[in-house]
Amino acid sequence: MSRSRHANRRLFFYLLFGGSSILLILFLFEIQVLDDSYAESANKNVIKSETLYPERGYIYDRNGELLVTNQRAYDLMIIPRQVIQMDTSKFCRSLEIDIEYFTKQHDKAFRYSRYRPSLFLKKLSKSSAAKLQEQLYEFPGFFLQERTMRAYPNKSAAHVLGYVSQVPDYVLEKNSFYKKNDNFGMTGVENSYEKELRGSKGVEFIVRDVWNRPKGSFKDGVLDSMAIHGKDLIICLDIKLQEYAEKLLKNKKGSIVAIEPKTGEILSLASSPNYDPNILIGQSRSNNFNRMYKDPDKPLYDRSLLAEYPPGSTFKLVNALIGLQEGVIQKDTRFPCNEGWRFSEKLKIGCHVHNSPLNLIESISQSCNAYYCYTFRRIIEKYPTAKQGYENWRNHVLSFGLGNFLNNDLSSGKKGRVPKIDFYNRQYGKNKWKAPTVISLAIGQDALVVSPIQMANMCAAIANRGHYITPHIVRSIDGIPINDSIYTIPKLTSINSKHFEQVIEGMERVFTSQYGTAKRDKIKNIEICGKTGTAENPHGEDHSIFIAFAPKKHPKIALAVYIENGGWGSTWAAPIATLLIEKYLTGEVTNTERENFILQGNLISSENEK
Repeated sequence: MSRSRHANRRLFFYLLFGGSSILLILFLFEIQVLDDSYAESANKNVIKSETLYPERGYIYDRNGELLVTNQRAYDLMIIPRQVIQMDTSKFCRSLEIDIEYFTKQHDKAFRYSRYRPSLFLKKLSKSSAAKLQEQLYEFPGFFLQERTMRAYPNKSAAHVLGYVSQVPDYVLEKNSFYKKNDNFGMTGVENSYEKELRGSKGVEFIVRDVWNRPKGSFKDGVLDSMAIHGKDLIICLDIKLQEYAEKLLKNKKGSIVAIEPKTGEILSLASSPNYDPNILIGQSRSNNFNRMYKDPDKPLYDRSLLAEYPPGSTFKLVNALIGLQEGVIQKDTRFPCNEGWRFSEKLKIGCHVHNSPLNLIESISQSCNAYYCYTFRRIIEKYPTAKQGYENWRNHVLSFGLGNFLNNDLSSGKKGRVPKIDFYNRQYGKNKWKAPTVISLAIGQDALVVSPIQMANMCAAIANRGHYITPHIVRSIDGIPINDSIYTIPKLTSINSKHFEQVIEGMERVFTSQYGTAKRDKIKNIEICGKTGTAENPHGEDHSIFIAFAPKKHPKIALAVYIENGGWGSTWAAPIATLLIEKYLTGEVTNTERENFILQGNLISSENEK
């Protein structure tokens, strides 16, 4: 009986051992053959997928000169879970950072994710990255990610080209293409054409050892995909003209916009103060950005697109054209001017001393305020009510591209303001205002404001005798010309083309007449048509304004120049405009005396002294 009991016990243990062995074998079979999750987990410990970032597309000017290229850089990445005991002091010395920075970046990455890579230090140079790579096995949890960063050979056109930075959170939330720490075009052409410039990412699977050192491609790279280079752009800018415009604007606040009237292509888009675009790349980008952001002169602010000013006397051209279209004035219509226009003792508009009375052409060349007060009043009072007359006038003005966005391919802009009837109803009361109430509109003042690019476009519409092509900055993408109808189909003004010749003759007399307001800036052998302007500025000295195009027939350039606190239009804006026109059309400058006057002028220091 005892022997039988022991035999039963042995049988039980045999069965228990055998059953356990079978279960273990089945379990091992399942995890090694049927279930590949453990194999994948093991692979992840030695096989790393690395994103291959494409080079952004290059940017060239209209003549093929390279404006934006790329240079190699490396981001140092961190995976917090893999960071174990290491020589932190040595690590910091290698990167020339302090312990506080190390702790801050480590904790920031840890809060984001213990398991996912985060940016620890961006845009290391090639030499710094090579030096670190030799020691990286000593610092588990860190690895280098190859990237590119922009480079700007010409050091100009910063506002036009824009800058690239880390993709902001609001983009990450809306666009699955981007991952944390990706590059993103923030402003300028870099932003407007981000999708074309960014290219497509690739992926590479790398086998790494226990020290996180690369040992080669996984499966000979059959699972890898190539990064695709971004598309190259040719923009409309003439970099030589742009550099000269920026040179003339140095030590001044203002902007210059130059357009080719026939095509709407932007030849120059200069804003001052400006900056070297190379200071917004690399490790110093954040410090430089913050410094400029706090600068009271606002070098980051693109005045050519974002500033809004009264157009001043340059707007008289539009009122002259509307008057001709409405039949309330003719070429020979004369109005008196006794140092201004008077409606009453309380309501009057002053004017400088000149001959009187003047006809239309003379009123443009000598910039008579009274002439346009009479003209504006006739335009409005042609209709039964001020509301009807004003609405008709406003529609004419809007047809020149004023008072609204131009719908161009620039990443920023302002719509300006051509006041609606409701604006004046709120200000003066419904049906309680008439033409004399808003008479300052006659000379481009009151609540009327425009941006410099709108003024240049208005000038192009006059140069084209009644139409404009929407201004745009890009000519072609990867060699394919822009063919969007927005940038190819003319937008007609409401003015009959026959009326423009009379106004253009007056613009030419600005230079050629004995009493022309820009006679000192006439350029030999170039027929320039222009108009001076002075915009009232309640915060200081008036703004100097000038618009012009040339040649008179078959114009190749139309531009607007605004110089803040520059006073009369003939003092600063007019000579700047004519110097640019001569430089663009002939490649040289003959009036070196005027050029030296502009180059030596410093309006910013004068303003600060006040």
